[in-house]
Amino acid sequence: MAAPDVSIRVGDPGDWDAIWNHVMLLFHEPHSEKASAIERATFEPQRCLVAEDGGAIIGHAAAYTRDLTVPGAVVPAAHVTLVGVSPTHRRRGLLTTMMHRQLREIADAGREPLAALWASETKIYSRFGYGQAAHRLRLEIDTNEVRLPSTPVPGTLRLVGLDTGRKDFAAIYDRLRPGRVGWSSRPSEAWWNAVHADNPQHRQGATPFHAVIYETPEGPAGYAIWRSKGNWTPQGPQGEVQVREVVAGDPDAYLALWRFLLSIDLTRHLSMRSAAVDEPLRYLVDEPRRLNPAIGDGLWVRIVDLPRALATRRYAAPLDVVLEVTDELLASNTGRWRLRVDEGGSATCERTGSAADLSCTILELGTVYLGGVRLAALAAAGKVRELTPGSLRRATASFGWERMPHLTETF
Repeated sequence: MAAPDVSIRVGDPGDWDAIWNHVMLLFHEPHSEKASAIERATFEPQRCLVAEDGGAIIGHAAAYTRDLTVPGAVVPAAHVTLVGVSPTHRRRGLLTTMMHRQLREIADAGREPLAALWASETKIYSRFGYGQAAHRLRLEIDTNEVRLPSTPVPGTLRLVGLDTGRKDFAAIYDRLRPGRVGWSSRPSEAWWNAVHADNPQHRQGATPFHAVIYETPEGPAGYAIWRSKGNWTPQGPQGEVQVREVVAGDPDAYLALWRFLLSIDLTRHLSMRSAAVDEPLRYLVDEPRRLNPAIGDGLWVRIVDLPRALATRRYAAPLDVVLEVTDELLASNTGRWRLRVDEGGSATCERTGSAADLSCTILELGTVYLGGVRLAALAAAGKVRELTPGSLRRATASFGWERMPHLTETF
């Protein structure tokens, strides 16, 4: 329960400057007018909850209206962001109050069966039913130590600026997005500006972003965005390539783009913060250890409308299972649900009085929803209970997907 001297209201367009300044305070970032203007363009004040004390904003929780690709479908998902409470008002229940209210309002609106977020601290959001549904791979590559196949590719590479290449980037991304689990829609020019924001304060001595497009006779088939950082030692150049995004429509485009990035003159190191866990590069290079891969957490998913969420995505194998689910915040999700999946992967999900085969909370369903975490792994951790022998194996296979989720951006 929020402190009695604090009020919580829906946001207003005039709140932006105070919210942005508060976000910069909470995340220990210097103020930037340019960054503020870019973020303001995507701000949805009607989806922001503002906590005030004496007229001063001391907390907020917001959401963006975007779609998220899930296994076999594209689903409206509340992209939760700008969550924080002033250090002077911690431990008063303000975050809990805002997060509970936000979830209820998303559920009552009935548009989005899911909510998703990136966690600043991973211990926070499981309290509200968010499960760690997708991970990312961080790469730190010794470029002199890896080689790619010399297979010829039919296309060519073209250097472009971020602005001049934007039309092609969007066309490639939107064509591929329905098949890439974890990708979010970029529904406007403002969103492309936000995703590729190039704040000089974040460069730490590196260049602005550069971009390259892979062209084929049929048109653009992939692109990469990166920046570089020079470094000279007595032994010679030791520059670094910092990859922001690689989007490729086929293996030829993928190979050509990575061959380019790994061979930029005067560089000896390449870093990428958000590769896929099953990144194909791991199976292309001759010395995969030199990629120095490290797993990090990524997208957290909260199921808001259970029957709609489970019936909307597709599945990897037929299934007929009764799930007993507990949701302490959204009571409409609590109960027994019969999930039926046909041979084509399409599903129905309905309430049932039949005996349960598996038992879990809403958090576990969010964790496995994108196909990046296996139900059996959660069962091994004691988070899912098998009540009917064999049901766990069948459900684990069905909830999987052909590729792991891939996260191209934070929000």
